[in-house]
Amino acid sequence: MSDIAAAEIAQRLGAVRIVDVRGAGEYTGAYGLPCDPRQGHIPGAINIDVQEMMLLSDEELTERLGIEAGAEVVAYCHSGSRSAMAVQILGRLGYNARNFVGSWHEWSQTQLPVESGLPE
Repeated sequence: MSDIAAAEIAQRLGAVRIVDVRGAGEYTGAYGLPCDPRQGHIPGAINIDVQEMMLLSDEELTERLGIEAGAEVVAYCHSGSRSAMAVQILGRLGYNARNFVGSWHEWSQTQLPVESGLPE
């Protein structure tokens, strides 16, 4: 288990499973913190709140992720704390789990692409 930087994630969009472990409202961009100039999520990321992740069985979590054990998974949240917990859970299941420590706080301040679940 290791950390990953925004630049590497940006280069690998679509090639690595990215899990946003924030709440659904943060993921969709319905709300966020004022320190983040943009709201939404990293393109292609799936949303599994870390609190929900802790309640799912191993089988349910594996099904939600949609990838085989051993595959690389990148977790992020707002500032790297919740995603650090998620990395521990994912690592226990046999995934090559990596934490994007800068998380949404860093990504939102770049020109990297953003998706949201809000209507246009």
